[in-house]
Amino acid sequence: MKAVPFFIRAVFACSLLMMFHIVDAQKILQVKTDKPLAKIESTMWGIFFEDINFAADGGLYAEMVKNRSFEFAQPLMGWKQQKSNPYAISTNAGNILILNEGQSANTRIARVTVQTDKGYGITNEGFQGMGVAKGAAYTFSLMARQLEGTTEIRAEVVDSTGNSLGSVTIKPEGTAWKKYNATFTCTATHPKALLNVWFDGKGVLDIDMVSLFPNDTWKNRPGGLRKDLVQLLADMKPGFIRFPGGCIVEGRDLTTRYQWKKTVGDVEQREMLINRWNTEFTHRPAPDYFQTFGLGFFEYFQLAEDLGAEPLPIINCGMACQFNTAEVEPMDQLDPYIQDALDLIEFANGGVDSPWGKVRKQMGHDAPFNLKYVGVGNEQWGPQYIERYKEFSKVLKSKYPAIQIIAAVGPAPAGELFDYASKELKSLKADIVDEHYYNKPEWFLTNASRYDSYDRNGPKIFAGEYAAQSVATVSPKNENNWKCALAEAAFMTGLERNADIVHMASYAPLFAHVDRWQWTPDLIWFDNLHAYGTPNYYVQKLFSNHRGTRVLRLTMQDKAVSGADGIYASAVSDETSGSVIVKIVNSGENAQDVTIQLSGKKKNQGTGTLIVLKGSDSDVNSLEHPTFIHPEQQAIKWKGNDVKAVLAPKSFSVLTIPMR
Repeated sequence: MKAVPFFIRAVFACSLLMMFHIVDAQKILQVKTDKPLAKIESTMWGIFFEDINFAADGGLYAEMVKNRSFEFAQPLMGWKQQKSNPYAISTNAGNILILNEGQSANTRIARVTVQTDKGYGITNEGFQGMGVAKGAAYTFSLMARQLEGTTEIRAEVVDSTGNSLGSVTIKPEGTAWKKYNATFTCTATHPKALLNVWFDGKGVLDIDMVSLFPNDTWKNRPGGLRKDLVQLLADMKPGFIRFPGGCIVEGRDLTTRYQWKKTVGDVEQREMLINRWNTEFTHRPAPDYFQTFGLGFFEYFQLAEDLGAEPLPIINCGMACQFNTAEVEPMDQLDPYIQDALDLIEFANGGVDSPWGKVRKQMGHDAPFNLKYVGVGNEQWGPQYIERYKEFSKVLKSKYPAIQIIAAVGPAPAGELFDYASKELKSLKADIVDEHYYNKPEWFLTNASRYDSYDRNGPKIFAGEYAAQSVATVSPKNENNWKCALAEAAFMTGLERNADIVHMASYAPLFAHVDRWQWTPDLIWFDNLHAYGTPNYYVQKLFSNHRGTRVLRLTMQDKAVSGADGIYASAVSDETSGSVIVKIVNSGENAQDVTIQLSGKKKNQGTGTLIVLKGSDSDVNSLEHPTFIHPEQQAIKWKGNDVKAVLAPKSFSVLTIPMR
């Protein structure tokens, strides 16, 4: 073999080295295992739900029919008349008329006149279509009354070319309203199917609440929640669920605010409301975005119970969104708002003999929901909020002293509005204040030490809404990329390190439909058949699944590890498993060699697990590649009481160390 010149061999060696990441000098992280610090609250990591991005109707709420009760501003929005089909024998097959019966809720009905034996029907487009799966069962239902003649209702799901994927027939009888339902099985999978409702036989009939649900819902509840979306939440093991928002609590004005009493009781009698996000952004208008409240306050409480999470309802404090109308209820007319808050606590916790506890019982839940927290206002600011907060706090604490009240400190984590609210709420001895952070990834890295020097004599902290913005806040070009997720992980080590003052935290928003979103980034994305967690989702999940029970002191060169050499870290002990859990972010471009020195009487077992999330700044997950970035777990072994690990560049690692 011909000899290779030295300079060529040198170039080759350098090239080979560049294939691997350079490892920086070793870093020593010291963890004191025998002197646990603050208790970590069970509510430390939770989830924030708001009906934005079609998160409820068209999302978590599994109803597949849009405008099922003809209550939208345009009564036939989502519907289209079909006056001919293969069975048609007349071009004038029938007509549909919307009547207003003047009831307190669900006022409209559809009167259908059929003028031929076959050939007249209506089609519903669903929410960007209807996702149906081969072999899955679906229940079609509606309210109906036959006024004249005899008419059969034939419901069928069809694909984009009109081929039937499943059908069922219902025959209304009598002039009194009655609910009819029937189940069928789909013969093929289609992501954007349509629902045809055909009327066979001459006659006149009224219909309402036309509905289609998958039978395979969360916990198999009829008319329930979409199973795959709830499972993603359950996998996070959240400590709380905050609902129903968010700016949706406030409304653009007070007439469109969220009123929880209108969201409980019979689904058919819940009063629909236009969604405040329908035209908020010119880049993503959604004039067909309404709230039917099939997912209402009872269902939120039930979901929290299912997830083992504390329910955290937010109530309107007599203020509309200050970014919109800034309308306020006069102070001397605030009593109904405060009474709504009192009644909500009774609905959640009251005995079945109390007025609102009785409503809960009638809905199928005798036992109380054990509500411990209530948020007063969403993101309000200024003196007008403080004076309203005072009234709420005075009355609620008088009747329910154990209830923890969460107060707002405005839309940003700094500035004049924030400083004013923080000072006032500290003087009022508020229980918990809700801080929000929407900012660039660099902000989260810089502010990972935000709470290290916070006043321990003030209110506790709820990091109620946060998400790193890859472009700018409210930009439609924001992405859930790894750069943002890694910055959030770094920030969360600071939240965990300060668990004595930070008691709750949640990313926001939670859900987004890939075809119907208004705001990005979001934690979980979905279409009509599939869903996936973003890199940000996996960061949240790893923190929540490895919460621990006590904070441990972790230092590098006797300082908190919050950005030195690109490393961010926190440590906790888990009294249940007897383990030490160390979370480490390496935000740098090079690998980092670390040694974790554990001091204390207990010794580690020499084995453990290492979970790593890593990627490049621009990496994202998608429907096509839902786990492009995902946790990779491996068992590890070592000798002695020092744990050595190599942190990959741009990585978040969770190391679990069993102790004996």
